Amino acid sequence: MNLKQLSDQLGLSQTTVSRALNNYPEVNEDTRERVKLAARKFNYRPNARASGLATGRTKTIGHIIPMNSTEVFNPIFGEFIAGASQAYSKRGYELSLTMAKEDSEEVIYREIASKGSVDGVIVHAPRVKDPRITLLQQLRLPFVIHGRDFSNQSEYSWIDMNNRRAFYRATKLLIDLGHENICLVNGRESLNFAWRRRQGYIDALGDEQINVSAELMYSGDLTEANGYDAACTALAQQVRPTAFLVASYVGALGVRRAIHQAGLEMGSDISVIIHDDELSYFQNDGDIPQFTATRSSVRDAGERAAMMLLDIIDQPDKAPLTELLDAPLTIGASTGPVKK
Repeated sequence: MNLKQLSDQLGLSQTTVSRALNNYPEVNEDTRERVKLAARKFNYRPNARASGLATGRTKTIGHIIPMNSTEVFNPIFGEFIAGASQAYSKRGYELSLTMAKEDSEEVIYREIASKGSVDGVIVHAPRVKDPRITLLQQLRLPFVIHGRDFSNQSEYSWIDMNNRRAFYRATKLLIDLGHENICLVNGRESLNFAWRRRQGYIDALGDEQINVSAELMYSGDLTEANGYDAACTALAQQVRPTAFLVASYVGALGVRRAIHQAGLEMGSDISVIIHDDELSYFQNDGDIPQFTATRSSVRDAGERAAMMLLDIIDQPDKAPLTELLDAPLTIGASTGPVKK
């Protein structure tokens, strides 16, 4: 049975039936229940495109990724998309992924807004002074940002991890273990999450009156190779670090390789704390996890961000939604007191 047949059976318009099935508030409760009962009776399954024609929606959410970004190749991105896709599937939506040529993001956002090809977008990896926020507000295209831009004081919807607090607590733990030469292996600090993590690290050192050394701070793409290179450089210094604070599990694999190559033992000679996004392919579990870590599920964040955006689409007059996720610190085998 298709939408028209179900509508004819009920004596209602296709628009009313579609809106009832999608829980639009303007459809009264009796009508909504009658439509849903009939849908179950006749085993009706809505077609996303047909519903879109009836409701004026595409039932599609856009994700636009710059071609010059490593984001799409990052397992963190894959986990986020997996979580978001679960939410879209539950609500009858589809995901549209667009790779944008360098410096062409604005054109793409303007095109999808003018064509009405998506009902909303998720914005990834917000930068410091990110122009996409103001642009999307001007285009009146519903959006949710995975992260925040602290330089933008306007109200917009976002979901983010408390990056500063997580790295402040991680740095404090290392200090409490007697470490002062703590090396930060961070993401690209043009991105807000990495900038906030660096602030947490610096603030924790400052609160304990420990000098902040530029030679102990590294930033770049969160890859195994970059983690390895940063750790090799740091360990070759005359006064080498006694601990590493690493912004991702993948980068920590490179740090661990460099420590082993230097003839040192992680957890004994060198302490390591990482941020663990709870990736499917890199598990940091067990009775005693391999790494001490701040932990926050990026898959869960993807699902939450998607649900948030779908709620905004359903209720366009709703005030911007925000959610700040905590990242508990779990103790693993990679940390210990500073070796005298």
